[in-house]
Amino acid sequence: MAKSLIIVESPAKARTITKYLGRGYTVMASIGHVKDLPTSKLGVDIDHDFEPQYVTIKGKAKVLAEIKKKAQEVDTVYLAPDPDREGEAIAWHIAQEIGGKPKGGKAKDSDRKVYRVLFNEITESAIKRALQSPGQIDLNLVNAQQARRVLDRIVGYQGSQLLWKKVRRGLSMGRVQSVAVKLICDRERERDAFRAEEYWSITAVLAGANPPPFEAKLHSVNGRDAEIASAQEAARLVAAVQDKDFVVQSIERKEKRRNPVAPFITSRLQQEAARKLRFTPKKTMTLAQQLYEGLEIGKEGPVGLITYMRTDSPRISTEAAEEARQVVRERFGNEYLPATPNVYKTQKAAQEAHEAVRPTSAHRDPESIKQFLEKDQYQLYKLIWNRFIASQMAPAVLEVTRVDSVPQGTSEAYVFRANGTVVKFPGHTAVYLEGKDAELAAQSRKADQETDDESERRLPSLTEGERLRFVSQEGQTVPGLTSKQHFTQPPPRYNEALLIRELEEKGIGRPSTYASIISTIQDRKYVDKVEGRFVPTETGKTVNDFLVKGLPDILNADFTSLMEKELDEVEEGEKPWVTAVRDFYHPFSKDMEKAKDIPGPKDTVEPPTDVPCEKCGRMMEIKWGRNGKFLACPGYKDDPPCKNTQNFEKLPDGTIKIVAKQDMTTDQKCEKCGSPMVIKTGRFGKFIACSAYPECKTTKPLPLGVKCPQDGGDLAQKRSKKGRTFFACSNYPKCEFAIWDRPVNKPCPSCKAPFLVEKSSKQAGVTVQCRNEDCGYREAS
Repeated sequence: MAKSLIIVESPAKARTITKYLGRGYTVMASIGHVKDLPTSKLGVDIDHDFEPQYVTIKGKAKVLAEIKKKAQEVDTVYLAPDPDREGEAIAWHIAQEIGGKPKGGKAKDSDRKVYRVLFNEITESAIKRALQSPGQIDLNLVNAQQARRVLDRIVGYQGSQLLWKKVRRGLSMGRVQSVAVKLICDRERERDAFRAEEYWSITAVLAGANPPPFEAKLHSVNGRDAEIASAQEAARLVAAVQDKDFVVQSIERKEKRRNPVAPFITSRLQQEAARKLRFTPKKTMTLAQQLYEGLEIGKEGPVGLITYMRTDSPRISTEAAEEARQVVRERFGNEYLPATPNVYKTQKAAQEAHEAVRPTSAHRDPESIKQFLEKDQYQLYKLIWNRFIASQMAPAVLEVTRVDSVPQGTSEAYVFRANGTVVKFPGHTAVYLEGKDAELAAQSRKADQETDDESERRLPSLTEGERLRFVSQEGQTVPGLTSKQHFTQPPPRYNEALLIRELEEKGIGRPSTYASIISTIQDRKYVDKVEGRFVPTETGKTVNDFLVKGLPDILNADFTSLMEKELDEVEEGEKPWVTAVRDFYHPFSKDMEKAKDIPGPKDTVEPPTDVPCEKCGRMMEIKWGRNGKFLACPGYKDDPPCKNTQNFEKLPDGTIKIVAKQDMTTDQKCEKCGSPMVIKTGRFGKFIACSAYPECKTTKPLPLGVKCPQDGGDLAQKRSKKGRTFFACSNYPKCEFAIWDRPVNKPCPSCKAPFLVEKSSKQAGVTVQCRNEDCGYREAS
């Protein structure tokens, strides 16, 4: 019989760990948190030091009972959830539960030892090393998690109640998510207020004694930066220099060293995966979790491929650095190795004392395991492996050349500048080059005049005083010269990488929470993603406008950042968690009282519009619904009611323009009349209806693209007699398969179930997980 019990969060991690240990160990999975605040009430006793009232999470009673039973049969229990705040809280809750008296005369409490062990990576050496030197639960970490959970619950519960009362039912508020929405709304206002300015550039194509010809752009006029505001000014400058002889005025050469970047921390991993792989932060963290917990690698079985993926620290162990250097030496040679291992320091005190995100073995290169990984897993692993190896390589050496050329015989002093870059030694760039946010550079008027140091651009061999000539090319304004019109660009909308960067720079949230923040604000329809960019919805703008007036401190980025620092002090043992919560709650509760007296959209009565109802002739009114504002006939309360509604948009001059409802066509025919079926949008979402309505009122639910596991029919959304949404087979009543949770057309990567499901709650938002409770798979948020 096993004498030791190891408890982790996920079944995948349990399988990997089991492979490395002998018969003396049993490994069980808690499948995430086992206890949390109740979903049906606040669950925090504000009057008694914010005492949280934890309850066993629905569906976890069986898991917890099995853990408690097994714990009574062993001598030693090792609590091994993830090495972070959440993991520490899970360990703490389980420790409290297994502290009860044993049954049946088995191991006594005094005999049973309970330890906390940390696995920064799921490898045989790391697991055995951790078991040889176990520790105790870090109550500072537990308190830090508890403080965040209590704060988020208070804001989420009380703030959401305020929104329900002042805006509309079904809305939610979050301590950090609301600040993220404000950033996106603020950026949209900046864009609305932006007015593009015209400017011009002038480029000369010149050639000296040696090929090739090169481009030089007008840099300055009479010693001042060239700012060309109009076509007339550009034409004047072109006329002033055309047909003139050019001479090389000066040549400046300098060597530039470009150092490698540090291995990934969580936020940088999310940003780079968004830039290079187009992964959402949620997808990145889900894949990283899979790589960390272990995947089947042929005959090796389950193998943990990367270190823990939630970290603020770029630190790596001495052994890992030496292994990376060995790979560099073997693949590239000694010249690509710095004299000593590269060491990277954090810009601020790391929130979690881990290593950087790196491969568990530098020798396990991406190509050697590609056949065992799914495409996305392989791409993310390759990104992590490349960055880690490059971080231990020598700097790249670039030769940067700047050539200034001037026209002869002009009344004003014109300088045309050309920049060239030659890579003399690639160094770390032979493996990895960090992505850039090109949108930020595009705002600069000089962006198109500057050469990227990392892209090679050769200039011909030139000497100072050398005479140059124009080179004619097709499409030029005049032979040898091109004037080009440009316009300044508005501030770019945020994408995932830019938003994470902004959150990080302002100290809002923590890297481990960025993925859930971005996922939540989309799930709750506060922002839409349009062409890869975040745009606030009508709902998002309305909620943000009210919260800015009603709860200014909560929406203040500096206040939120200061609160994060206080929570970090709790984690470091420098401040009691109750004090930190109280420091937040006092201004929050005052703002809440004031906000109750501030008019919201529900309190504002919109006057009737001048748009008549096409059914009864009354003037339509502006109403507010789950998808924003819409026009409704005031006769909806009459008997019989007029339920006519219309979508609309307000033009810049304030007039209302009706937006016609467009029904999407399908290839289906009505079973009753043979007319084409179309997709319509109603009060409860989209559905399929006969295009001959109102003569034919045939309707049917819209399939979700997920097949029924019992008979292969289409699963569709339906409503019960009490109005509750559920999902059932379209072949009902022949097939009676039905579930409450929305199906997601994606097989479970853990147990291979045909589809996953969405679980939704006010506090956690929407999570995607396996419907098989014994599997326990959940996508990381």
